[in-house]
Amino acid sequence: MTLTEPIDDQVLQRYRELLDAEDAAFDELEHAYEEGDRSHFEADLATWQDVLGRKLAFLRRMGIEPALPAAV
Repeated sequence: MTLTEPIDDQVLQRYRELLDAEDAAFDELEHAYEEGDRSHFEADLATWQDVLGRKLAFLRRMGIEPALPAAV
């Protein structure tokens, strides 16, 4: 792994923002699931996937490629 930028307070702050957005999106997804609200579940799933994509894109721009777990 070779970082493309130094890790500083701004990088950590942006990553924290992305983590918080992911957490909030997942909470909404979980609530829709628990309530059996299919239309909100699908919308919340799309939102969560979008946030995950932004987080992964940020990491890749930083030169960090998350490893996928080995298949069992």
